[in-house]
Amino acid sequence: MNLGDILSDRQIVPELRAANRWSAIDELITCLVESGKISPEHREAITAVVKKRETSMSTGIGFGIGIPHASTDLISEVVAAFGRSRAGVNFDSLDNQPVHLVTLFLVPTGQFQKHLHTLAGIAKVLRRDDFLKSMEASADAVSMMQIIREYSATLR
Repeated sequence: MNLGDILSDRQIVPELRAANRWSAIDELITCLVESGKISPEHREAITAVVKKRETSMSTGIGFGIGIPHASTDLISEVVAAFGRSRAGVNFDSLDNQPVHLVTLFLVPTGQFQKHLHTLAGIAKVLRRDDFLKSMEASADAVSMMQIIREYSATLR
């Protein structure tokens, strides 16, 4: 499972307004609610699970990338949202640099292997310099989704 499989242009926020990781997580969860990927009544519980995971260790992995993630029994399939911040988000990253691309993903509880596989697949795409440059130049969610699909396809 890769990023192209779990995203659509409705799950992309081309211009995050967030200045910090907590606001970025909130924005991306709002995107998942608005795109119908998570139920509005589960919003608070899912937000709490993601933030609890993030509190244990920042998912700002460096290189301008953040990958907040968690497992929950409130979903039945892997879901994700993707956001870009041109200004950068303070994510308490490992390299102390602002994050420009954030991928939030959720995995159903008990699917540890799928969780690891999804995380690895996302990281492989996001760590590519050519991908980062293409995303930075993208005009909107539709063009960003096209780039995500192209790069994800090269990892199959």
